Amino acid sequence: MILPIHTYGEPVLRQEAIDVEQNTDSLQQLIDDMFETMHGAAGVGLAAPQVGRTERLFVVDLSALQEDPEAGAESVPREPMVFINPEIVWESEEMCEYEEGCLSIPDLRDNVIRPERIRLRYLDRNMQPQELETGDYLARVIQHEYDHLEGILFVDRLSPLRRRLLRRRLRDIARGEVEADYPLAPHTS
Repeated sequence: MILPIHTYGEPVLRQEAIDVEQNTDSLQQLIDDMFETMHGAAGVGLAAPQVGRTERLFVVDLSALQEDPEAGAESVPREPMVFINPEIVWESEEMCEYEEGCLSIPDLRDNVIRPERIRLRYLDRNMQPQELETGDYLARVIQHEYDHLEGILFVDRLSPLRRRLLRRRLRDIARGEVEADYPLAPHTS
């Protein structure tokens, strides 16, 4: 089922997500729905808060980018990935800048500086412990989605000047004055 995506200004996007305690049928359904929602919106990652949920969970699918040389061969897994209760345990000192966008902030993209490589621990879809060290595009997407679980949006990582320049567009989105090619949740604020 395709779920409506919550946009900038919604309180759920600023809350810190809560650990998933057990594998349930409803968790598995949420994961399936998140993948369907992400694919329907032509996204490559989606975090539970973006669909109004508080679980510490995000999904990533970069398979459509396997032929994109800018994504980096290492960072393009062939299968969709599920990250439950992720924890970034290491970040490289080397930083890189890349343009980011977000399904919760439609039609707004900007350059964000993040660590080039990361290592994280997480549970996979079957609640099995995993550890992953990665760089390139996968590291970028993971960090972006991980931020959602912390109540952080990519615009928070922009310089104060850039945020000031975007203030009007963000205010319009927060008022619900935005359109997208995918379902958006009605604004509650």
